[in-house]
Amino acid sequence: MIEPMTAIATETFSRPSVTSHEEFIASGRRTIAIEQEAIAALLERINESFGRACQLLMTCKGRVIVTGMGKSGHIANKIASTLASTGTPAFFVHPAEAHHGDMGMVTASDVVIALSNSGGSSEVVTLLPLFKRLGIPMIAMTGNPHSPLGQAADVHLNTGVNQEACPLNLAPTSSTTATLVMGDALAIALLEARGFTAEDFAFSHPGGTLGRRLLLKVSNIMHTDDRLPVVNSGTSLRDALLEITSKGMGLTAIVDEQQHLLGIFTDGDLRRSLDSGSNLLSATIDDLMTRNCVTVRADILAAEALKVMEDHKINGLICVDEEQRPVGAINMHDLLKAGVL
Repeated sequence: MIEPMTAIATETFSRPSVTSHEEFIASGRRTIAIEQEAIAALLERINESFGRACQLLMTCKGRVIVTGMGKSGHIANKIASTLASTGTPAFFVHPAEAHHGDMGMVTASDVVIALSNSGGSSEVVTLLPLFKRLGIPMIAMTGNPHSPLGQAADVHLNTGVNQEACPLNLAPTSSTTATLVMGDALAIALLEARGFTAEDFAFSHPGGTLGRRLLLKVSNIMHTDDRLPVVNSGTSLRDALLEITSKGMGLTAIVDEQQHLLGIFTDGDLRRSLDSGSNLLSATIDDLMTRNCVTVRADILAAEALKVMEDHKINGLICVDEEQRPVGAINMHDLLKAGVL
């Protein structure tokens, strides 16, 4: 019995209907064109209903609950994620799981966004009495305003499409794309209304590159205390080079008796001294250091320190306090290691 069943399955699902690159290309372009049309149709639906939906979400005292079944559930999950990362606290609740305990995650302070292309998904529709009992405002995103979900909603956003990109007009394609775009429109409208900034975004994405650039400060990565390369005024070049070598930063700060910064000496300064023919045997570090060197404060962003280095074409910086005393040092390697560069 296994062989006939296998043969039937192979015959049913493996019949080639597209045989050339040109046909593949034509199919792909047709899909994109159909979905472009579905997105374009949303423009006229950004209307008073959209404004009321945004107002409900802006005034929500709790969380935005986004729900949907099947492909709509995948889109709902993405919309919830986008809202949460752009300043609107939100999470996805699977409608089937809601019937088995997850309704306990929903409170009377929340707002619901319910997704269903038909507006009649049984798993979502059967949650409506529970939402009504809690008195939760509900925004429906469906392709049918006269559906059970569309009729029960406080605000209905029409995400209907003329046709799916699927040639059978069955697989959710254009409809899920239109719904996702409508969700993005809500999220960005709320982002702008809240005055959400790049730094706010970074707090939501602390592990990403943007998070590191906008949250990491010089004080988080600079070399301090025993790791800070520093020598006193009058130190011999030999001893200064030993300090540079032992601390491994390619530089050292030079300070006076009160520990105020006098200058900096780097690997580059050493090369320039050799090229100039200076008498390195008798010279002290004061003779060779760079005075009035560029410095930064420890509380600035590491990304700002990077810009200072790039602007001045230098590879290291001394960090100073209010009285120009060295408190730390950083170089390009530190920024690279921290993921800022």
